[in-house]
Order: sequence, then structure tokens, then C-alpha cells
Amino acid sequence: MKEKFFSMLRKKEEREESPSKLVGLIIDGPNILRKEFNIKLEDILSALRRIGNVRVAKVILNQYAPQGLIEAVVNQGLEPVIVAGDTDVRVAIEAMEMVYNSDVDVIALASRDADFLPIIIEAKRRGKETVVIGVEPGFSVALQNAADYVIKMEPQQKPEEEGKED
Repeated sequence: MKEKFFSMLRKKEEREESPSKLVGLIIDGPNILRKEFNIKLEDILSALRRIGNVRVAKVILNQYAPQGLIEAVVNQGLEPVIVAGDTDVRVAIEAMEMVYNSDVDVIALASRDADFLPIIIEAKRRGKETVVIGVEPGFSVALQNAADYVIKMEPQQKPEEEGKED
């Protein structure tokens, strides 16, 4: 039996979900793909399939990303984008490219960072539906309130921790 590792909250008014929607996904790697969260890329993709088809997906990583993480990104069919230094500027650039891409209906941003609030606002202004994907602690309330959909990922125990008791 496959467990559900996320919860998706629908905003105010009910919308009909259409699998024909084309989703563009940007993952802020250093913010979401941390060892302490143990978030799996396949869980993010699975959650987004409820909204539409992920057509463009990029994972922004810094130069310190382990080779195993880069391989996992590629194995999931996502595009790794490696940057020197801080990843926030590249996340913003990639997200804005998707906002202005007429082939993308939904902008999905996996980050806990409130700095990306202007991207969500601009995407909505341009007629895109928006999804924010995050995990606690530190998942920006402002980011969640601005988006059409919120997907809260649940931190997973690592296999070696599952048998331990507190």
C-alpha cells in the first residue's frame, strides 16, 4: 500500500481539475531537497498530477549539490540547473520564463521562501494558475495565501530512523 506523503489544499472557490492543464515546475533545490526533509521528487510529481501534466520541470541546484541528487533529478525526467552561488536569482529567471510561456497553464513553485511571492503574483496577473509546494518548518504563509493551490509535503523518516523510538 502506497502512503500519501503530501496534502493538497484547494483555495477558496472550487475549481474543476483538468488533467489537460500543462504545468511548469520549478524546484528550489537547496530550500526543499534537504536531507532533514527527505522529500522525494516522485512525491512532488505525483501531487502535481492531480492538477495537470508536468511538461517543463527544472530543479535549481547550487554547485555543492551531491552527484547522487543530480542523478536522482535526471532519473525522474527533470532538468537539473546548476548555478554558482545563490540559487534564488536563477529560480526567479526560470519561473518568469514559464510565466511568459504560452504553453504553460499552471506555474508550480517548490520553495518555502517568501522572496518568491512577486513571482506568484505576476503569474496570476498573467492568467496562470499557481501552485506552491513546501514543507514545514518555515513554509511562508504569504506564499501559501497567494497561490491557487498549496501542496504541503510531509517530511519523511529516513529508513535507518524508522525503527527508532523517541
